[in-house]
Formats: sequence, C-alpha cells, structure tokens
Amino acid sequence: MLSLSQDTAADALLDRDPLALLTGMLLDQQIPMERAFAAPAELAARLGTDHLDARQIAEYDPEELVELFARTPALHRYPRSMAGRVQALCQAVVERYAGDVTGVWSDAGDGRELFRRLSALPGFGKQKAQIFVALLGKQRGVTPPGWRDAAGSYGDEGSFRSVADVVDRGSLDRVREFKQAAKAAARAGK
Repeated sequence: MLSLSQDTAADALLDRDPLALLTGMLLDQQIPMERAFAAPAELAARLGTDHLDARQIAEYDPEELVELFARTPALHRYPRSMAGRVQALCQAVVERYAGDVTGVWSDAGDGRELFRRLSALPGFGKQKAQIFVALLGKQRGVTPPGWRDAAGSYGDEGSFRSVADVVDRGSLDRVREFKQAAKAAARAGK
C-alpha cells in the first residue's frame, strides 16, 4: 500500500483511486507532501463520496468547489487556485480519456509518450511529470519501455529524491534530507 500521506485512510484512497493519486501529485507544491496527498481523501469526504470522480469534479460549480477547498482546514495553502487546477485537470481527463484517468498511462507505448501525456495535463510541468512517471514506475508497476529515462534522475533506482521514493516514514525522512541538502547546496552556490 502507498504511504504518501502517512495517514492510513488517506493512503488507502490513494492506493485504490488513481485520480486521487494524480490529484495528490498536482497539489504537491508549496505545502508538505503529506498534506498534499491527504487532501484527496478530505476532498472526497467533502463531496460525500469514497472516491474522486473526474466527471463530478469537472462539472462541479467552480465557486462551490473553491468553498470545499477553503473550508477549514483548507485543502491547500492556495485553495482558490488549486481548486481551479484540480477542476481543469479533471476536465482534461474527461475530454481526453473519457473520465478514466488510467487512460493517461495504461496504453502509453513508451516512457516518452507517458511523460508527454502527463506534461500535457493542466498543472503538470516537466518536473512534476517526471516525478509522477517515477512514482508510477516505482510504486504502481507502470513501466513502459524507457520509463526511467523519461523520469530523469527521479527514476534512478535506490534514490531518495521525491515522493516517488517514499514507501514509509524512514524513506520520507531520507527524501527530506536530500531536499534540504539540495537547497543548502543551491544557497551556497549563489
């Protein structure tokens, strides 16, 4: 089972609901990783369901969706912006993959195609797409030819660079150490 939010119930949703996992990845910016990946479970609860449905979110009244994101505790540091991004993501999944988020990766011919599909989604730039390719490969068994190359250094075996490498509390701590060291090195290089 996934261990990204460090919360059993939230991780269970991520494990069984691919849209929740993709949504957590989208939200994983400017807030702690655990909070980002716990947010899909809270969103589902606020929607009155046990999973996320791309069609439901795509068609949801935008202002009401912002209210769901902003309700205390807020699902993200920037609830208005992120509600819009999640809705845009779900709209793209509906338009391009008939509402089935697994269509993003289920028939990708190779890692480059998987990366292109992910980076074409709203809110997914190069780095986020690479990390999600790595997460799919390392923890979800989605390994089209060339996936590690498409994931860049995030696909390296035995690395502790990103959420793709978090499988328990210890690996989360190692990823945090890596990120802190990278930030320190960047500051020292200025």
